[in-house]
Amino acid sequence: MKKLVIKNLHVSVEEKEILKGLDLVVNEGEVVAVLGPNGHGKSTLLNAIMGNPRYKVTEGEIFLDDQNVLEMSVDERSKAGLFLAFQTPAEIPGVNSSEFLKAAINEHNEKRLSLYQFYKVLDTASKEVNIPFEMFNRNLNDGFSGGEKKRNEILQMMLLNPNIAMLDEIDSGLDVDAINTVSDCINKQHKEKGTGFLIISHYARLFELVKPTRTVVIVNGKVVCEGGPEIYKKIDKFGYEWIKKEYGVSIEKEEQPMNKVSLGTCATKEVITNGNK
Repeated sequence: MKKLVIKNLHVSVEEKEILKGLDLVVNEGEVVAVLGPNGHGKSTLLNAIMGNPRYKVTEGEIFLDDQNVLEMSVDERSKAGLFLAFQTPAEIPGVNSSEFLKAAINEHNEKRLSLYQFYKVLDTASKEVNIPFEMFNRNLNDGFSGGEKKRNEILQMMLLNPNIAMLDEIDSGLDVDAINTVSDCINKQHKEKGTGFLIISHYARLFELVKPTRTVVIVNGKVVCEGGPEIYKKIDKFGYEWIKKEYGVSIEKEEQPMNKVSLGTCATKEVITNGNK
């Protein structure tokens, strides 16, 4: 069973320090909910783990078992079992979707899939994420809606079958049906494949559907508290003001009063609430 270990991680973006000594351990098979105010390091953490060159690790360690992740290229990190679903998936002109997916799968497997085997696997996965199969004849994400792009990220995760999958606001912009589809795929990947998850979200709805085994809160570039579902439920109800009081943390970069910022302020939650009436 793989273990992702992060120790004293410091990360800067454009010479501004975002992560300031973050420590975290994620085991394969865990589902970890990651919360925190905007701008405090959640996405920075995932991008640094995956090797985005814009995010400079200035101090600290990241290990996947005995493998030093910081010494790996991005493709080596992927082959080692790490996966990142982007918050804003890009359209890639000139890169055919099906060819991209086939190449990715074959790079991750010792035995290359035949064309028939690949299309069979892709057909099954496309039905699970509810993307029409013919859309894979287009360039990568070309003409896909925002929700289809997010579901395409989940499809890539399913095809690559990572040990640790990191999902950066995978549910933002999704309607109720799409959130249900995404959560079903996450649950299946977790239960059947044993994949561990680091999931960033501002929406309590997703966490209620995927049932995290642990919740961590990042404030000022560090993990300030962790626990069970009671943590994200408390944030959903009260925002982050209680963290100030209970942990003596002065929350930096507040753009509005933190007792006004909660999971429930998101537009998607309003859609969900109205849709369930």
